Amino acid sequence: MNTATSLSRRFLTVSLWLLLMAALPASALAGNRDVLWTILNTCLDPTVADYCSSCRAPLDVAPCAASRGCRDTTQVWVETQEFVALRDRKMCDCTEEFVHGLVLPRTKVTGVEDPKRPEGIWKFAWAIAQSRIPEDAERALAVNPTGKRDQDQLHVHVVRLQKDARRRFAKAPNCQVADLHEVWGTACRLAQAAGYADYGVLVVSDTKGGYLVVVDRASTEKTYTLPRCR
Repeated sequence: MNTATSLSRRFLTVSLWLLLMAALPASALAGNRDVLWTILNTCLDPTVADYCSSCRAPLDVAPCAASRGCRDTTQVWVETQEFVALRDRKMCDCTEEFVHGLVLPRTKVTGVEDPKRPEGIWKFAWAIAQSRIPEDAERALAVNPTGKRDQDQLHVHVVRLQKDARRRFAKAPNCQVADLHEVWGTACRLAQAAGYADYGVLVVSDTKGGYLVVVDRASTEKTYTLPRCR
């Protein structure tokens, strides 16, 4: 085989691989830790040129979403200049009562460890929870530890608490706060006092008023909330 033929075959192989990747639905990119960041940058504005080819999970109201399933589309609940609330794919194929949303900053913030984490995200996320989960005692906001997440864009899970969660997280480091702007600072102090180098954060209503901030080295989403309907 001469050099020209070899190069041609390599070029063809690479080209076919790129075409295959472009055709893959969003659900096929489970190992990609930048899916959420990509959605923020390519899927929220359907008026941009080549929207349907550049966005892997188009808005569910976009014409090109009609032929795609729930897991391969993006549903926006609320958006502002700072934050956006999305339906999590875990809601697909579930009853209307099941709730799992994601609240993300529109700027690059990796997660709980990032000093750029915005204070206002908790208040925004709580408002989303209030609009989706009528029962105050069942509302929960969760951010997973660095080592327990699969995406490197900060996202707050808007979910329901497990029925026995309050009894169990009473044994974890926790503290009552009056204002949601206190969450990050309080969580950091709790983690430092407990010797946690990596930690997740859970925020729920406090039966005595205000909010309860809980930190845990485990996934707060999986340990204390209902992340899936089945």
